[in-house]
Amino acid sequence: MDYIHLNEMEFYGYHGVFPEETKLGQRFRLTVSLAVDLKKAGETDGLEHTVHYGEVYNVCQSVIEGNPKKLLEAVAESLAAEILSAFSLVKGIRIQLIKPDPPIPGHYKSVAVDITRGEFI
Repeated sequence: MDYIHLNEMEFYGYHGVFPEETKLGQRFRLTVSLAVDLKKAGETDGLEHTVHYGEVYNVCQSVIEGNPKKLLEAVAESLAAEILSAFSLVKGIRIQLIKPDPPIPGHYKSVAVDITRGEFI
């Protein structure tokens, strides 16, 4: 399997359980890996045989900056579903969604969820 990676995209959204998260918002970092057969794109140099990175970015931005959800898991699931639905060449997807500044006490770099859907080896 071949992969396209969109690494460490950054967005501002209003997801979270606590009221301050949905009122003030916060940063989210996202890495998306797409399982796609890239052989024909590599042989033909044709955009129609691959997935347009800019369009994937736009879907990600729409979900993360869109309707608030309580859980990172729900945001990640929405991202996976939207991308798999919008891009027929994508056979599998891995979503790594990071909340760098969650409002919880302690010392840590971030919290994150990592999900895989579809065919992803």
